[in-house]
Amino acid sequence: MDASILARRDWMELENGMRLRLLSALEVLQARREAEELSQSERERALCSNACLLARALETGEGQAVFSGGREVLSGLRVEEIAALAERWSRFNRSENPALTMDAEQAEDVKKN
Repeated sequence: MDASILARRDWMELENGMRLRLLSALEVLQARREAEELSQSERERALCSNACLLARALETGEGQAVFSGGREVLSGLRVEEIAALAERWSRFNRSENPALTMDAEQAEDVKKN
């Protein structure tokens, strides 16, 4: 993926040498669609959505995907790990891509904090 026009960084380093990468709009849509196919009930949707998001966002330090898809994330990580990594990605995404409805000054304040 090319550098984001809004974000300062496109990925964040994790303590274990892996990294979380910001996703394009298309990648987010693909993750949602994959999660829809994986989840068999409304109760499973959030977990499947997070797994599919992480399948696209979690990379090795060299930028290679760690998982081939959401099903592999569900097989390889515990529920708590998926939730924690998805929350970290969400915080990172919000910090790097403040809401487009903010004016430039508000967006800079969010990025600074």
